[in-house]
Amino acid sequence: MTNRRPFPFVYKLIAGILLFVAMFTVAMVFGAADTSLKDVWLALTSTDATGDKISLIREIRLPREVAAIFVGAALAVSGAMMQGMTRNPLADPGLLGLTAGANAALAVTMAFIPSANYFYIMIACFIGAALGSALVFGIGTIKKGGFSPLRIVLAGTAISAFLYAIAEGIGIYFKISKDVSMWTAGGMIGTSWEQLQVIVPFIIVGLLIAMALSKQLTILSLSEEVAVGLGQKVQKLKALLIFATILLAGASVALVGNMTFIGLMIPHIVRAVVGNDYRYTIPMSAITGAAFMLFADTLGRTINAPYETPVAAIVAMLGLPFFLFIVRKGGKSFS
Repeated sequence: MTNRRPFPFVYKLIAGILLFVAMFTVAMVFGAADTSLKDVWLALTSTDATGDKISLIREIRLPREVAAIFVGAALAVSGAMMQGMTRNPLADPGLLGLTAGANAALAVTMAFIPSANYFYIMIACFIGAALGSALVFGIGTIKKGGFSPLRIVLAGTAISAFLYAIAEGIGIYFKISKDVSMWTAGGMIGTSWEQLQVIVPFIIVGLLIAMALSKQLTILSLSEEVAVGLGQKVQKLKALLIFATILLAGASVALVGNMTFIGLMIPHIVRAVVGNDYRYTIPMSAITGAAFMLFADTLGRTINAPYETPVAAIVAMLGLPFFLFIVRKGGKSFS
């Protein structure tokens, strides 16, 4: 494991936090509605401030950006955990069946339990994410010798396509395609404080589990033999990491829909800055992922204002070239 920390981690952490604060400020100020830094400051700090702009910031823009923060952090951290656990540089919740499984479960719930509230939709997304990942890893380990990075990616692609087809078929048959599409487009449109109150605690739990297991994940990312030799309970550790990943990916899909490539890009970029120690990679991935999601959402709201460009499309346009670059380099360019 190489050490790429020529500067103390605390300085890099401060730089990441400053980037995050800058992106949050930009996201709160810019949009279809004309607002200023003063409006944002009053909306966030003064309970006596009133007006259309203040209400817009508090009730529409602020919950939306809070959702972007937690979803970006959740997807980046879940990607980092999957890459470390599987030692697969191409691992990403969107590429390995988790988000597709959550999306299929969401479609099933909307079709058969139309009165389900947000909590039950979220639980369904957790179950779907678990089933999707189980199918991918199950198929990936059928062949003797365990799974390889290539086999897992191929299995993830096949299972994701299958689960997306199920979701589309259910949408067409039950005439709920529009509702499903609004979710699968990926975005924070219409996010409310009530939704955040249900979803955010689960994301926080997942992030805390990831940070608590970061030291063990660093050892596991070297090899299972090393982890066992150092006294790690590998199967228990993997179960906890998978549980945290399902929490993060399932909650993210329940909140904003499918987002691919964030979990792939951010950990690679972060490891180029802080190295391969997951005690540093996990928190920095959370901060960087949140800042990136704020950037993508701001871009989606402004490049064609007052109309919105789907955030999932923006992330995909940025992520696909990165994915191809990592494939070409064999996953070694940033690790």
